[in-house]
Amino acid sequence: MAVDLTSMSRKELLELQANVEKALKDAEQRERIEALKAAEEAAAKFGFSLDEIAGNSRSTAKKTKAAPKYRNPQNPEETWTGRGRKPHWVHAALTSGVDISDLEI
Repeated sequence: MAVDLTSMSRKELLELQANVEKALKDAEQRERIEALKAAEEAAAKFGFSLDEIAGNSRSTAKKTKAAPKYRNPQNPEETWTGRGRKPHWVHAALTSGVDISDLEI
């Protein structure tokens, strides 16, 4: 399928480019679906699901929350795991001279 690009206008070339990009995305999606089906069939031959082999089962994908490491002495309900941004009460305690180890649970 030879197309004479030199005889096409800029508008026609841009339209062709857009059509080619859409066709490429569609072809990639089709190939992904075909690959997934083939992988599922191959796993099924051995008595497994694809999720079992890939380790994508929902039960293993769930992450547990980290246990709290620090507690606010003024309000014991406020805790912090030590991950992420410091809560206001931790920052306030540290700036007032309290050692972080004093806040440990």
